[in-house]
Amino acid sequence: MMQIIEKNEGPKIAHEENGTMVFLGNYELMLNVAKYQRDWPVHIDICSNRDNQLVVGTGEGLYYVAQFDIPATEYTEPETEEEAPEPIPIDMGEVVLTLWSLDNPEPAEI
Repeated sequence: MMQIIEKNEGPKIAHEENGTMVFLGNYELMLNVAKYQRDWPVHIDICSNRDNQLVVGTGEGLYYVAQFDIPATEYTEPETEEEAPEPIPIDMGEVVLTLWSLDNPEPAEI
């Protein structure tokens, strides 16, 4: 299970975790966390726009709703020189989901 941080007081968006997929709201947005993992840590902002719809990123987003911090991909140690390192499947316990209050929206910074 992901680590959850509540950034401020108030009700937060509903979230559900199923394997590496995370559903936000009333199934408004789905993020397959494993697909975003890279060889470096990844940060993803989830915001609400002026129509109160969820968007990824701060471009059209006015207020923070959630943020994902995804750790860098880790690799196996090859046993021989001929073997290549293989990526280790993501550990969802290392993913951090930060939730922001829906009642006291925090402006998204571009």
